[in-house]
Amino acid sequence: MIIDVHGHYTTAPKALEEWRNRQVAAYGSGAAAPSPAELRISDDELRESIETNQLAKMRERGSDVTVFSPRASFMAHHIGDFGVSSAWAGICNELIHRVCQLFPDHFIGAAMLPQSPGVDPRTCLPELDRCVREFGFVGINLNPDPSGGHWTSPPLSDRHWYPIYEKMCELDIPAMIHVSTSCNACFHTTGAHYLNADTTAFMQCLTSDLFKDFPNLRFLIPHGGGAVPYHWGRFRGLAQELKKPPLAEHLLDNIYFDTCVYHQPGIDLLTQVIPVRNILFASEMIGAVRGIDPETGHHYDDTRRYIDSSTQLDFSQKAMIFEGNARRVFPRLDAALKARGR
Repeated sequence: MIIDVHGHYTTAPKALEEWRNRQVAAYGSGAAAPSPAELRISDDELRESIETNQLAKMRERGSDVTVFSPRASFMAHHIGDFGVSSAWAGICNELIHRVCQLFPDHFIGAAMLPQSPGVDPRTCLPELDRCVREFGFVGINLNPDPSGGHWTSPPLSDRHWYPIYEKMCELDIPAMIHVSTSCNACFHTTGAHYLNADTTAFMQCLTSDLFKDFPNLRFLIPHGGGAVPYHWGRFRGLAQELKKPPLAEHLLDNIYFDTCVYHQPGIDLLTQVIPVRNILFASEMIGAVRGIDPETGHHYDDTRRYIDSSTQLDFSQKAMIFEGNARRVFPRLDAALKARGR
C-alpha cells in the first residue's frame, strides 16, 4: 500500500472561497458575519471536485490513501480574530470529514486548528478533540506562525504550545508543522515562507529540550524538511556546540520528514542523509507546484517516481517510506486501515 501523508483540499468547490471572502469582508467592515449554514455544497459537488482531481491523480500515479487536510494557504490564521478562525476551521474540517465519508477507501482526515495570533492555544482544543473523536481524523496541522510571516508567536519549544502537545499525546496523534499564507512581502508563500518555517521549526526543537517533556510527541516537518537535510552538518555542529546530544538521539525519535521534494537529486539527498525510518511518503499534489518538469516530462509533484527510481533504497526501505513509517507515526491511521481489513 502507498500512503500519502500530505494532501490538501486545494480543489474545493468555489462556494467555499466565496463564503470565506464574505466572512473576511464582513470582519473588515464590522458587518455581521455570514452564517456557516449559508454555505451549501452538495455531495455531488464534493464528488466532482475530488474524482476529477485528487482521486484521478492518485489512480494515475499509483497511491492508495491520502491523509487529507484543508488547504494550507487558506488557513490564513492572521485574518480576523479567534471567532473568525473558529468558524472557518469548523467549516473546512467538516468538508474534509464529508470527503472522507464519501471516499473512505482513499482519504482520511487531518485537522486545521482555529489558531489566531496572540490567542491562547487552549482555544484550539475543542475543535481538535471534535475532529479526532467525532470525525476520526488521524493528525493535525499546526501553524508555528499564525501571524502570516511576522513570527510573533513564541517558538515551538515554549510552554505556550504545551496545551496542544498534551492533547496530542493524550490522543496519540502527530502534528504536521505547516504554516499558511505569508502576508509579509519579503517571503513568497510557497517558495520561501513554507521552507523557512520547516527549517525554523527544526532549529527551535534542536535548541530546546522539548522532547524530554514530551517523549511521545511526534512532529512531521514537510517539504523534505526545508534546508535541514541539505545542511545536516551545520545542524549537527550546532547541536554539538550547544552541548546537545547527537541529533539521532536528540530529535529523531520525535521528528519526521516527508518526500515533498520535487526532483530526483533532492530525494536522493534526503534519503542519503536522513534515516529511512524518519521519512514518510508524501506529494502535496495539486498544491504548491503543479506544472510539468520539461527535463522529465512528468509532473514535479509526482513524487512516487523519485522513490521508485532511487538506486539507494532497497525494496524494504521503499516499503517503509511508502507505508510502514506512516502506520507507525500515525497510529490512528494504522488502526483505521486495519479495521477495514487493510
